[in-house]
Amino acid sequence: MTTRQAGKPGRITNSQALALLKKADLLKLGQSADEMRKKLHPEKVVTFVVDRNINYTNVCINQCSFCAFWRSEGSADAYVLDDATLFSKIEETLALGGTQILIQGGLHPQLDIDYYTRLLTSIKQRFDIDIHGFSPPEICYIADSSDITISEALQILRSAGLDSIPGGGAEILSDRVREILSPKKIKSSRWLEVMESAHRLGMRTTATMMFGSIETPEDIITHLSVIRDLQDRTGGFTAFIPWSFQPGNTEIGKDKGTKYQKPSAVNAAATAVEYLRVLALSRRYLDNIPNIQASWVTQGLKLAQVALRFGANDFGSTMIEENVVASTGVCYLVSKDDIINGIKASGFKPAQRDTCYNILKFY
Repeated sequence: MTTRQAGKPGRITNSQALALLKKADLLKLGQSADEMRKKLHPEKVVTFVVDRNINYTNVCINQCSFCAFWRSEGSADAYVLDDATLFSKIEETLALGGTQILIQGGLHPQLDIDYYTRLLTSIKQRFDIDIHGFSPPEICYIADSSDITISEALQILRSAGLDSIPGGGAEILSDRVREILSPKKIKSSRWLEVMESAHRLGMRTTATMMFGSIETPEDIITHLSVIRDLQDRTGGFTAFIPWSFQPGNTEIGKDKGTKYQKPSAVNAAATAVEYLRVLALSRRYLDNIPNIQASWVTQGLKLAQVALRFGANDFGSTMIEENVVASTGVCYLVSKDDIINGIKASGFKPAQRDTCYNILKFY
């Protein structure tokens, strides 16, 4: 793994980043991010991965206020996927040219480490597919419930077939924000500990940020700062994915009081303009993370195309299946051909990649 040195010439400081987030002209910021993308990816290739999001359970003890997907254990629509359904989903993914499954779920109080290892081994015994799975809150839950360390849990899961880890559960890596939005969820330090432990074991991961809920601009910079600092130490993040909070069917969206009142006009709504601003800033600030992913899942195809000129060089996943964002009522339907044509129409060369950004095929 390669790393960049903190304090290198030309690196944006936190105070500069905050000023850009608050005051920079949007088009100038976007142009600056686009120039950085060109330096990092001069070949004008935009990548995507063919995969499926499989949520093995919707039962979750965290019960985050920003999430519309979770259910309590006794809910009528609570579930844990059976093997036949799981295998059918993977077979369909492979038939559609998929190379990866993103497997995540809630923190189910009845599932122990044996469930997770059996899940992984059963998939690997049957299918040749990358498993990008279990976000840091899930890893911590598995470790804590088994009375083992995070590193030990990761080694067990890796031996069973886990290939890489998604950046879910980050939201905003500020404990002030987390205490309001998700008081039962792991603190920011444990999210970072999971990622650093994974990187030390040679596992690659992604990093995410959910913005547009109650955070301040300062919280966004804090989030970007701890991600960049960790990448300086390990070089293990393959990509950064900022995406905007979707309030539909969530506790925040239903709340009519002041508990979740937004503290600043800067993030009063996760508009298209705000999305592009945060995306462009992420590209400029995270000089040590090679890939920035556009979020068509929350923004739609057209804005994702615009994002390719605001610093993004990856179109994310075809997402043959996606349930968490869809549970908020936001559901964009984008096919593999839509992604390929959208990339071409934006002036770039589409390429299918694998989990670690190795190119598999050009279009």
